[in-house]
Amino acid sequence: MKALSNFFVKLMNKYLPDPFIFCTVLTIVVFIAAIPAAKAGPLELVNAWGGGVWALLAFAMQMALVVVTGTAFATAPPIKKILQKLAGMAKTPVQGVMIVAVVAAIATFVNWGFGLVVGALLGKEVAKAVKGVDYRLVIAAGYSMFVIWHAGVSGSIPLSLNTASNLQDYTKADGTVVQAITNTGGVVTECIPTTQTIFAPWNLITILIVVIVLTIALGKMHPAPEDTIVVDPALLKDDEREYPTPVTPAEKIENSPVLSYIIAIAGIVYLVRYFAAKGLNGLDLNTVNFLFLVLGILFHRTPIRYVHAVGDAAGGAAGVMLQFPFYAGIQALMVYNNGNGSLAAVISNFFVSISNHITFPIFTFLAAGIVNFFVPSGGGQWTVQGPIMMPAGLDIGVKPAITAMGIAWGDAWTNLVQPFWALPALGVAGLSARDIMGFCAVSLIISGIIIAIAFVIVGVTGISAV
Repeated sequence: MKALSNFFVKLMNKYLPDPFIFCTVLTIVVFIAAIPAAKAGPLELVNAWGGGVWALLAFAMQMALVVVTGTAFATAPPIKKILQKLAGMAKTPVQGVMIVAVVAAIATFVNWGFGLVVGALLGKEVAKAVKGVDYRLVIAAGYSMFVIWHAGVSGSIPLSLNTASNLQDYTKADGTVVQAITNTGGVVTECIPTTQTIFAPWNLITILIVVIVLTIALGKMHPAPEDTIVVDPALLKDDEREYPTPVTPAEKIENSPVLSYIIAIAGIVYLVRYFAAKGLNGLDLNTVNFLFLVLGILFHRTPIRYVHAVGDAAGGAAGVMLQFPFYAGIQALMVYNNGNGSLAAVISNFFVSISNHITFPIFTFLAAGIVNFFVPSGGGQWTVQGPIMMPAGLDIGVKPAITAMGIAWGDAWTNLVQPFWALPALGVAGLSARDIMGFCAVSLIISGIIIAIAFVIVGVTGISAV
Protein backbone atom coordinates (compact mmCIF):
# COMPACT_ATOMS: atom_id res chain seq x y z
CA MET A 1 0.00 0.00 0.00
CA LYS A 2 2.87 2.38 0.81
CA ALA A 3 4.55 1.58 -2.49
CA LEU A 4 1.32 2.25 -4.41
CA SER A 5 0.63 5.53 -2.64
CA ASN A 6 4.26 6.64 -3.05
CA PHE A 7 3.97 5.98 -6.79
CA PHE A 8 0.85 8.11 -7.15
CA VAL A 9 2.17 10.85 -4.86
CA LYS A 10 5.27 11.18 -7.06
CA LEU A 11 3.12 11.03 -10.20
CA MET A 12 0.76 13.78 -9.02
CA ASN A 13 3.59 15.97 -7.75
CA LYS A 14 5.25 15.77 -11.15
CA TYR A 15 2.29 16.07 -13.51
CA LEU A 16 -0.73 17.59 -11.71
CA PRO A 17 -0.77 21.36 -12.25
CA ASP A 18 -2.41 23.95 -10.03
CA PRO A 19 -6.22 23.41 -9.96
CA PHE A 20 -6.79 26.61 -11.93
CA ILE A 21 -4.48 25.38 -14.71
CA PHE A 22 -6.24 22.01 -14.55
CA CYS A 23 -9.68 23.55 -15.11
CA THR A 24 -8.47 25.76 -17.97
CA VAL A 25 -6.94 22.73 -19.73
CA LEU A 26 -10.17 20.83 -19.09
CA THR A 27 -12.10 23.69 -20.68
CA ILE A 28 -10.04 23.41 -23.88
CA VAL A 29 -10.36 19.60 -24.00
CA VAL A 30 -14.15 19.69 -23.56
CA PHE A 31 -14.47 22.52 -26.11
CA ILE A 32 -12.66 20.48 -28.76
CA ALA A 33 -14.55 17.26 -27.93
CA ALA A 34 -17.92 19.04 -28.06
CA ILE A 35 -17.44 20.17 -31.69
CA PRO A 36 -18.00 16.70 -33.23
CA ALA A 37 -20.21 15.40 -30.41
CA ALA A 38 -22.72 18.26 -30.61
CA LYS A 39 -22.06 18.95 -34.30
CA ALA A 40 -21.54 22.57 -33.34
CA GLY A 41 -19.27 25.30 -34.67
CA PRO A 42 -16.59 26.96 -32.54
CA LEU A 43 -18.50 30.25 -32.33
CA GLU A 44 -21.63 28.43 -31.12
CA LEU A 45 -19.62 26.78 -28.37
CA VAL A 46 -17.88 30.02 -27.40
CA ASN A 47 -21.33 31.54 -26.90
CA ALA A 48 -22.45 28.52 -24.88
CA TRP A 49 -19.31 28.67 -22.74
CA GLY A 50 -19.56 32.41 -22.09
CA GLY A 51 -23.26 32.17 -21.34
CA GLY A 52 -22.72 29.37 -18.86
CA VAL A 53 -19.80 30.83 -16.90
CA TRP A 54 -22.07 32.32 -14.23
CA ALA A 55 -24.51 29.40 -13.99
CA LEU A 56 -22.94 28.26 -10.68
CA LEU A 57 -22.74 31.73 -9.15
CA ALA A 58 -25.16 31.02 -6.29
CA PHE A 59 -23.50 27.66 -5.66
CA ALA A 60 -20.04 29.25 -5.70
CA MET A 61 -21.19 31.68 -3.01
CA GLN A 62 -22.53 28.78 -0.96
CA MET A 63 -19.22 26.95 -1.25
CA ALA A 64 -17.22 30.06 -0.36
CA LEU A 65 -19.37 30.39 2.75
CA VAL A 66 -18.72 26.73 3.61
CA VAL A 67 -15.02 27.59 3.81
CA VAL A 68 -15.42 30.94 5.58
CA THR A 69 -18.19 30.17 8.09
CA GLY A 70 -16.88 26.64 8.71
CA THR A 71 -13.36 27.84 9.43
CA ALA A 72 -14.56 30.74 11.58
CA PHE A 73 -16.79 28.33 13.53
CA ALA A 74 -13.95 25.87 14.09
CA THR A 75 -11.57 28.55 15.39
CA ALA A 76 -13.99 29.46 18.20
CA PRO A 77 -12.50 28.37 21.56
CA PRO A 78 -15.18 25.74 22.47
CA ILE A 79 -14.98 24.03 19.06
CA LYS A 80 -11.20 24.06 19.04
CA LYS A 81 -11.27 22.22 22.35
CA ILE A 82 -13.55 19.49 20.94
CA LEU A 83 -11.33 19.05 17.89
CA GLN A 84 -8.25 18.98 20.08
CA LYS A 85 -9.79 16.24 22.27
CA LEU A 86 -10.59 14.14 19.21
CA ALA A 87 -7.07 14.68 17.89
CA GLY A 88 -5.65 13.82 21.31
CA MET A 89 -7.16 10.33 21.06
CA ALA A 90 -4.50 9.47 18.49
CA LYS A 91 -1.23 8.19 19.93
CA THR A 92 0.47 7.35 16.63
CA PRO A 93 0.43 8.88 13.12
CA VAL A 94 -1.54 5.91 11.75
CA GLN A 95 -4.18 6.30 14.48
CA GLY A 96 -4.39 10.01 13.68
CA VAL A 97 -5.08 9.32 10.01
CA MET A 98 -7.71 6.68 10.82
CA ILE A 99 -9.51 8.89 13.38
CA VAL A 100 -9.77 11.69 10.81
CA ALA A 101 -11.15 9.24 8.25
CA VAL A 102 -13.84 7.85 10.56
CA VAL A 103 -14.99 11.24 11.87
CA ALA A 104 -15.05 12.69 8.34
CA ALA A 105 -17.07 9.69 7.11
CA ILE A 106 -19.71 10.16 9.81
CA ALA A 107 -19.93 13.90 9.16
CA THR A 108 -20.06 13.39 5.37
CA PHE A 109 -22.86 10.82 5.63
CA VAL A 110 -24.92 13.40 7.52
CA ASN A 111 -24.04 16.32 5.23
CA TRP A 112 -21.36 16.65 2.57
CA GLY A 113 -20.52 20.31 3.32
CA PHE A 114 -20.14 19.55 7.01
CA GLY A 115 -17.92 16.57 6.21
CA LEU A 116 -15.60 18.57 3.96
CA VAL A 117 -14.92 21.17 6.64
CA VAL A 118 -14.77 18.80 9.63
CA GLY A 119 -12.32 16.48 7.87
CA ALA A 120 -9.92 19.33 7.04
CA LEU A 121 -10.17 21.00 10.44
CA LEU A 122 -9.70 17.79 12.40
CA GLY A 123 -6.76 16.95 10.12
CA LYS A 124 -5.10 20.23 11.10
CA GLU A 125 -5.57 19.47 14.78
CA VAL A 126 -4.13 15.97 14.38
CA ALA A 127 -1.09 17.47 12.61
CA LYS A 128 -0.60 19.75 15.62
CA ALA A 129 -1.09 17.03 18.23
CA VAL A 130 0.57 13.93 16.77
CA LYS A 131 4.29 13.93 16.23
CA GLY A 132 5.45 12.50 12.92
CA VAL A 133 2.08 12.45 11.11
CA ASP A 134 2.15 13.20 7.39
CA TYR A 135 0.12 16.39 6.96
CA ARG A 136 -0.75 15.63 3.33
CA LEU A 137 -2.13 12.20 4.17
CA VAL A 138 -4.16 13.30 7.16
CA ILE A 139 -5.93 15.92 5.05
CA ALA A 140 -6.36 13.40 2.21
CA ALA A 141 -7.94 10.98 4.70
CA GLY A 142 -10.67 13.47 5.50
CA TYR A 143 -11.29 14.28 1.85
CA SER A 144 -11.28 10.62 0.77
CA MET A 145 -14.49 10.04 2.71
CA PHE A 146 -16.23 12.49 0.40
CA VAL A 147 -16.71 9.44 -1.84
CA ILE A 148 -19.80 8.45 0.18
CA TRP A 149 -21.55 11.83 0.15
CA HIS A 150 -24.06 11.19 -2.64
CA ALA A 151 -25.13 7.92 -1.05
CA GLY A 152 -25.68 9.69 2.27
CA VAL A 153 -28.41 11.74 3.91
CA SER A 154 -27.61 14.89 1.89
CA GLY A 155 -27.42 13.12 -1.49
CA SER A 156 -29.11 15.47 -3.95
CA ILE A 157 -30.31 12.79 -6.41
CA PRO A 158 -32.07 10.46 -3.91
CA LEU A 159 -33.55 13.48 -2.10
CA SER A 160 -34.78 14.91 -5.40
CA LEU A 161 -36.57 11.64 -6.15
CA ASN A 162 -38.33 11.86 -2.78
CA THR A 163 -39.47 15.49 -3.12
CA ALA A 164 -43.14 15.87 -4.05
CA SER A 165 -42.63 19.38 -5.45
CA ASN A 166 -40.39 17.87 -8.13
CA LEU A 167 -43.42 16.19 -9.71
CA GLN A 168 -43.95 18.34 -12.79
CA ASP A 169 -45.86 18.09 -16.05
CA TYR A 170 -43.90 16.10 -18.63
CA THR A 171 -44.91 15.80 -22.28
CA LYS A 172 -44.18 12.39 -23.81
CA ALA A 173 -43.19 11.79 -27.42
CA ASP A 174 -46.80 10.92 -28.30
CA GLY A 175 -48.03 14.22 -26.91
CA THR A 176 -49.57 12.91 -23.68
CA VAL A 177 -48.79 14.82 -20.48
CA VAL A 178 -47.93 13.05 -17.24
CA GLN A 179 -46.78 14.11 -13.79
CA ALA A 180 -43.18 12.94 -13.34
CA ILE A 181 -40.13 13.73 -11.21
CA THR A 182 -37.93 16.25 -13.01
CA ASN A 183 -34.87 14.93 -14.88
CA THR A 184 -36.24 11.38 -15.08
CA GLY A 185 -37.42 11.52 -18.69
CA GLY A 186 -41.02 11.08 -17.59
CA VAL A 187 -40.57 7.53 -16.23
CA VAL A 188 -40.72 8.22 -12.47
CA THR A 189 -44.33 9.23 -11.87
CA GLU A 190 -44.32 9.03 -8.07
CA CYS A 191 -41.80 9.80 -5.34
CA ILE A 192 -39.21 7.15 -4.55
CA PRO A 193 -38.73 6.90 -0.75
CA THR A 194 -35.24 7.00 0.68
CA THR A 195 -35.78 3.46 1.98
CA GLN A 196 -35.17 2.37 -1.62
CA THR A 197 -32.13 4.60 -2.15
CA ILE A 198 -30.13 6.01 0.78
CA PHE A 199 -31.40 3.55 3.39
CA ALA A 200 -31.65 0.51 1.12
CA PRO A 201 -29.71 -2.35 2.79
CA TRP A 202 -27.39 -2.84 -0.20
CA ASN A 203 -26.48 0.88 -0.16
CA LEU A 204 -25.81 1.03 3.59
CA ILE A 205 -23.68 -2.13 3.41
CA THR A 206 -21.68 -0.64 0.52
CA ILE A 207 -21.08 2.58 2.48
CA LEU A 208 -19.95 0.62 5.55
CA ILE A 209 -17.52 -1.54 3.56
CA VAL A 210 -16.09 1.49 1.71
CA VAL A 211 -15.52 3.37 4.99
CA ILE A 212 -13.94 0.42 6.80
CA VAL A 213 -11.64 -0.61 3.94
CA LEU A 214 -10.61 2.96 3.10
CA THR A 215 -9.89 3.75 6.76
CA ILE A 216 -7.58 0.75 7.05
CA ALA A 217 -5.96 1.46 3.67
CA LEU A 218 -5.34 5.12 4.51
CA GLY A 219 -3.64 4.07 7.72
CA LYS A 220 -1.39 1.71 5.78
CA MET A 221 -0.54 4.48 3.29
CA HIS A 222 1.35 6.46 5.92
CA PRO A 223 4.85 7.01 4.50
CA ALA A 224 8.03 5.82 6.15
CA PRO A 225 9.64 8.44 8.43
CA GLU A 226 12.15 9.46 5.77
CA ASP A 227 9.34 10.14 3.26
CA THR A 228 6.95 11.80 5.68
CA ILE A 229 6.09 15.47 5.19
CA VAL A 230 5.61 16.92 8.66
CA VAL A 231 4.32 20.45 9.13
CA ASP A 232 5.60 22.62 11.95
CA PRO A 233 2.67 22.91 14.40
CA ALA A 234 3.57 26.57 14.88
CA LEU A 235 2.63 27.21 11.24
CA LEU A 236 -0.86 25.82 11.85
CA LYS A 237 -1.41 27.81 14.99
CA ASP A 238 -4.06 30.50 14.73
CA ASP A 239 -2.85 34.01 15.42
CA GLU A 240 -4.04 35.27 18.77
CA ARG A 241 -5.27 38.87 18.74
CA GLU A 242 -5.02 41.19 21.68
CA TYR A 243 -8.32 42.75 22.72
CA PRO A 244 -7.68 45.71 25.05
CA THR A 245 -10.36 46.94 27.42
CA PRO A 246 -12.91 48.90 25.34
CA VAL A 247 -13.02 52.63 26.09
CA THR A 248 -15.15 54.41 23.49
CA PRO A 249 -18.89 53.70 22.96
CA ALA A 250 -18.08 52.15 19.57
CA GLU A 251 -15.51 49.80 21.11
CA LYS A 252 -17.94 48.81 23.85
CA ILE A 253 -20.60 47.86 21.28
CA GLU A 254 -18.05 45.90 19.24
CA ASN A 255 -16.95 43.96 22.30
CA SER A 256 -20.38 43.43 23.85
CA PRO A 257 -21.62 39.82 23.80
CA VAL A 258 -25.22 41.04 24.04
CA LEU A 259 -25.56 41.63 20.29
CA SER A 260 -24.03 38.24 19.53
CA TYR A 261 -26.36 36.47 21.93
CA ILE A 262 -29.47 38.14 20.47
CA ILE A 263 -28.58 37.08 16.93
CA ALA A 264 -27.54 33.59 18.07
CA ILE A 265 -30.75 33.01 20.04
CA ALA A 266 -32.88 34.13 17.09
CA GLY A 267 -30.92 31.83 14.79
CA ILE A 268 -31.18 28.84 17.15
CA VAL A 269 -34.95 29.33 17.52
CA TYR A 270 -35.28 29.35 13.74
CA LEU A 271 -33.17 26.19 13.35
CA VAL A 272 -35.11 24.31 16.04
CA ARG A 273 -38.42 25.15 14.36
CA TYR A 274 -36.98 24.37 10.92
CA PHE A 275 -35.71 20.88 11.85
CA ALA A 276 -38.84 20.14 13.88
CA ALA A 277 -40.83 20.67 10.68
CA LYS A 278 -38.50 19.03 8.14
CA GLY A 279 -36.27 16.64 10.07
CA LEU A 280 -32.92 15.60 8.57
CA ASN A 281 -34.32 16.04 5.06
CA GLY A 282 -34.02 19.77 5.67
CA LEU A 283 -30.25 19.56 6.12
CA ASP A 284 -28.96 21.25 2.99
CA LEU A 285 -26.02 23.50 2.17
CA ASN A 286 -27.83 26.69 3.19
CA THR A 287 -28.79 25.17 6.52
CA VAL A 288 -25.23 24.01 7.21
CA ASN A 289 -23.89 27.48 6.45
CA PHE A 290 -26.54 29.09 8.63
CA LEU A 291 -25.69 26.66 11.44
CA PHE A 292 -21.98 27.51 11.14
CA LEU A 293 -22.82 31.22 11.08
CA VAL A 294 -25.06 31.22 14.14
CA LEU A 295 -22.84 28.97 16.26
CA GLY A 296 -19.73 30.86 15.16
CA ILE A 297 -21.24 34.13 16.34
CA LEU A 298 -22.30 32.49 19.60
CA PHE A 299 -18.99 30.79 20.41
CA HIS A 300 -16.78 33.77 19.51
CA ARG A 301 -18.90 35.70 22.01
CA THR A 302 -18.35 39.26 20.75
CA PRO A 303 -19.16 40.70 17.30
CA ILE A 304 -15.66 42.03 16.67
CA ARG A 305 -14.04 38.67 17.43
CA TYR A 306 -16.31 37.01 14.88
CA VAL A 307 -15.56 39.72 12.32
CA HIS A 308 -11.84 39.04 12.71
CA ALA A 309 -12.37 35.25 12.52
CA VAL A 310 -14.27 35.62 9.23
CA GLY A 311 -11.59 37.97 7.87
CA ASP A 312 -8.89 35.44 8.67
CA ALA A 313 -10.86 32.63 7.02
CA ALA A 314 -11.79 34.50 3.83
CA GLY A 315 -8.46 33.84 2.08
CA GLY A 316 -9.23 30.13 1.96
CA ALA A 317 -12.16 30.76 -0.39
CA ALA A 318 -9.99 32.26 -3.16
CA GLY A 319 -9.81 29.02 -5.17
CA VAL A 320 -13.59 28.60 -5.08
CA MET A 321 -14.23 32.12 -6.36
CA LEU A 322 -11.69 31.83 -9.17
CA GLN A 323 -12.43 28.35 -10.48
CA PHE A 324 -16.16 27.73 -10.08
CA PRO A 325 -17.06 30.03 -13.01
CA PHE A 326 -14.78 27.98 -15.26
CA TYR A 327 -16.44 24.73 -14.20
CA ALA A 328 -19.83 26.31 -14.92
CA GLY A 329 -18.54 27.04 -18.41
CA ILE A 330 -17.33 23.44 -18.81
CA GLN A 331 -20.75 22.19 -17.74
CA ALA A 332 -22.39 24.41 -20.37
CA LEU A 333 -20.13 22.92 -23.05
CA MET A 334 -20.92 19.37 -21.92
CA VAL A 335 -24.69 19.83 -22.17
CA TYR A 336 -24.82 22.14 -25.21
CA ASN A 337 -27.35 20.76 -27.65
CA ASN A 338 -28.46 22.53 -30.82
CA GLY A 339 -30.65 19.62 -31.80
CA ASN A 340 -27.84 17.21 -32.65
CA GLY A 341 -27.12 15.84 -29.18
CA SER A 342 -24.48 16.77 -26.62
CA LEU A 343 -21.11 15.52 -25.44
CA ALA A 344 -22.65 14.30 -22.18
CA ALA A 345 -25.32 12.43 -24.12
CA VAL A 346 -22.70 10.75 -26.32
CA ILE A 347 -20.89 9.39 -23.25
CA SER A 348 -24.10 8.23 -21.55
CA ASN A 349 -25.59 6.66 -24.68
CA PHE A 350 -22.42 4.67 -25.31
CA PHE A 351 -22.73 2.90 -21.98
CA VAL A 352 -26.45 2.35 -22.52
CA SER A 353 -25.73 0.72 -25.90
CA ILE A 354 -23.47 -1.95 -24.37
CA SER A 355 -25.67 -2.75 -21.36
CA ASN A 356 -28.16 -5.39 -20.38
CA HIS A 357 -30.27 -5.70 -17.21
CA ILE A 358 -27.31 -7.21 -15.32
CA THR A 359 -24.56 -4.84 -16.44
CA PHE A 360 -26.62 -1.65 -16.62
CA PRO A 361 -26.10 -0.69 -12.91
CA ILE A 362 -22.30 -0.91 -13.09
CA PHE A 363 -22.17 0.83 -16.49
CA THR A 364 -24.37 3.61 -15.11
CA PHE A 365 -21.88 4.04 -12.27
CA LEU A 366 -18.90 4.14 -14.66
CA ALA A 367 -20.63 6.54 -17.08
CA ALA A 368 -21.46 8.88 -14.21
CA GLY A 369 -17.86 8.73 -13.00
CA ILE A 370 -16.61 9.86 -16.41
CA VAL A 371 -19.22 12.62 -16.84
CA ASN A 372 -18.54 13.85 -13.30
CA PHE A 373 -15.00 14.73 -14.30
CA PHE A 374 -16.46 17.43 -16.55
CA VAL A 375 -19.71 18.20 -14.71
CA PRO A 376 -18.66 17.92 -11.05
CA SER A 377 -21.88 19.41 -9.64
CA GLY A 378 -24.26 16.74 -8.34
CA GLY A 379 -27.32 18.70 -9.47
CA GLY A 380 -25.71 19.36 -12.84
CA GLN A 381 -24.93 15.68 -13.29
CA TRP A 382 -28.54 14.74 -12.56
CA THR A 383 -29.74 17.28 -15.13
CA VAL A 384 -27.34 15.87 -17.73
CA GLN A 385 -27.72 12.12 -17.17
CA GLY A 386 -31.09 11.63 -15.51
CA PRO A 387 -33.21 12.18 -18.66
CA ILE A 388 -31.00 9.70 -20.57
CA MET A 389 -30.23 6.95 -18.07
CA MET A 390 -33.55 6.75 -16.21
CA PRO A 391 -35.73 5.84 -19.24
CA ALA A 392 -32.99 3.59 -20.63
CA GLY A 393 -32.75 1.70 -17.35
CA LEU A 394 -36.49 1.15 -17.16
CA ASP A 395 -36.56 -0.10 -20.77
CA ILE A 396 -33.78 -2.60 -19.92
CA GLY A 397 -35.62 -3.74 -16.78
CA VAL A 398 -33.72 -1.92 -14.02
CA LYS A 399 -35.45 -0.22 -11.11
CA PRO A 400 -35.31 3.61 -11.26
CA ALA A 401 -33.93 3.69 -7.70
CA ILE A 402 -30.94 1.55 -8.74
CA THR A 403 -30.24 3.66 -11.84
CA ALA A 404 -30.42 6.84 -9.78
CA MET A 405 -28.00 5.48 -7.18
CA GLY A 406 -25.63 4.38 -9.95
CA ILE A 407 -25.50 8.02 -11.10
CA ALA A 408 -25.13 9.21 -7.50
CA TRP A 409 -22.24 6.87 -6.66
CA GLY A 410 -20.46 7.65 -9.95
CA ASP A 411 -20.85 11.38 -9.32
CA ALA A 412 -19.18 11.05 -5.92
CA TRP A 413 -16.50 8.54 -6.92
CA THR A 414 -14.33 10.55 -9.31
CA ASN A 415 -14.47 13.57 -7.03
CA LEU A 416 -11.47 11.92 -5.37
CA VAL A 417 -9.23 13.03 -8.26
CA GLN A 418 -11.26 16.07 -9.38
CA PRO A 419 -9.89 19.24 -7.68
CA PHE A 420 -13.29 20.99 -7.90
CA TRP A 421 -14.61 19.60 -4.63
CA ALA A 422 -11.24 19.54 -2.89
CA LEU A 423 -10.96 23.33 -3.06
CA PRO A 424 -12.86 24.05 0.19
CA ALA A 425 -10.85 21.45 2.12
CA LEU A 426 -7.59 22.68 0.59
CA GLY A 427 -8.52 26.25 1.47
CA VAL A 428 -9.02 25.27 5.10
CA ALA A 429 -5.83 23.19 5.22
CA GLY A 430 -3.62 25.60 3.26
CA LEU A 431 -2.48 22.90 0.82
CA SER A 432 -2.48 22.52 -2.97
CA ALA A 433 -4.27 19.78 -4.92
CA ARG A 434 -1.04 17.98 -5.80
CA ASP A 435 -0.30 17.58 -2.08
CA ILE A 436 -3.22 15.20 -1.49
CA MET A 437 -4.24 13.83 -4.89
CA GLY A 438 -1.65 11.06 -4.92
CA PHE A 439 -3.20 9.52 -1.80
CA CYS A 440 -6.71 10.21 -3.11
CA ALA A 441 -5.89 8.35 -6.34
CA VAL A 442 -5.32 5.19 -4.29
CA SER A 443 -8.61 5.82 -2.48
CA LEU A 444 -10.25 6.16 -5.90
CA ILE A 445 -8.98 2.74 -7.00
CA ILE A 446 -9.95 0.98 -3.77
CA SER A 447 -13.40 2.54 -3.46
CA GLY A 448 -14.05 2.06 -7.18
CA ILE A 449 -13.43 -1.68 -6.92
CA ILE A 450 -15.77 -1.99 -3.92
CA ILE A 451 -18.56 0.07 -5.48
CA ALA A 452 -18.24 -1.74 -8.82
CA ILE A 453 -18.51 -5.13 -7.10
CA ALA A 454 -21.59 -3.87 -5.23
CA PHE A 455 -23.32 -2.92 -8.48
CA VAL A 456 -22.36 -6.22 -10.10
CA ILE A 457 -23.95 -8.05 -7.15
CA VAL A 458 -27.02 -5.81 -7.42
CA GLY A 459 -27.35 -6.73 -11.10
CA VAL A 460 -26.62 -10.46 -10.76
CA THR A 461 -28.85 -11.08 -7.72
CA GLY A 462 -31.82 -9.33 -9.28
CA ILE A 463 -32.02 -6.53 -6.71
CA SER A 464 -32.04 -4.12 -9.63
CA ALA A 465 -34.85 -5.86 -11.53
CA VAL A 466 -38.15 -4.05 -11.98
